[in-house]
Amino acid sequence: NIPENYKVIFLQGGGSGQFSAVPLNLIGLKEGRHADYVVTGAWSAKAAKEAEKYAKVNVVHPKLGSYTCIPDPSTWNLNPNASYVYYCANETVHGVEFDFVPDVKGAVLVCDMSSNFLSRPVEVSKFGVIFAGAQKNVGCAGVTVVIVHEDLLGFALKECPVVLDYKTQASNGSLYNTPPCYSIYIMGLVLEWIKNNGGAAAMDKLSLIKSQMIYDIIDKSNGFYYIKFSIFLTSFQCRSVGGIRASLYNAVTVEDVQKLATFMRSFMQMHRS
Repeated sequence: NIPENYKVIFLQGGGSGQFSAVPLNLIGLKEGRHADYVVTGAWSAKAAKEAEKYAKVNVVHPKLGSYTCIPDPSTWNLNPNASYVYYCANETVHGVEFDFVPDVKGAVLVCDMSSNFLSRPVEVSKFGVIFAGAQKNVGCAGVTVVIVHEDLLGFALKECPVVLDYKTQASNGSLYNTPPCYSIYIMGLVLEWIKNNGGAAAMDKLSLIKSQMIYDIIDKSNGFYYIKFSIFLTSFQCRSVGGIRASLYNAVTVEDVQKLATFMRSFMQMHRS
């Protein structure tokens, strides 16, 4: 449920466009152009790097040697002068996901939810801005949904491109420029499907069922699925970090996951020495 004092806008440019749009719209909330970033993987790292063009970025924790965990929030060094605190809820490249909403002591909290948007219920009121590219869980590529508290509108820097200005887009019903009509239409169909199938709460239950099926095989493999394989062609690997990623988004059915689980079992039996 989205409170009445939030605006929902539909933009182009994907999540990467929001890496620029967030600082361009929010860094003017306070003097000094300070912004806090929690960097837990490739996507938040890219966001922080982009923000450095417009803001003095403070990574709130010591630099991580590898992206394998969420730093203990008690160790975070939040800047009280920061205009906002930014994090990515689910780092798909490195497999790191927040299982909590950070307590940022009343600061404006910004979250990239591109890969787990509508995979579970979310208390929107805890956030200043939520954004998500549609292509993971709610549609096809081409549209990004932004949920922004109305009190945060109107602070864009003068150099902010008008198509990325949250206030301009909200005031024009996301129609300031020609919107990605087809992508928005597909998103509408997916939203209806989610609603008719129990909403975000039902998606959460299905996600747990699907993920447990895969985790059971990995956990009971006695290390087989923790080693590197040379059998698969490199062209099929994750382009960023290699390896194979099992995507269990909302559109992936339990039956689909059962097929993957069956393959994983047979592959293990065939190649275990």
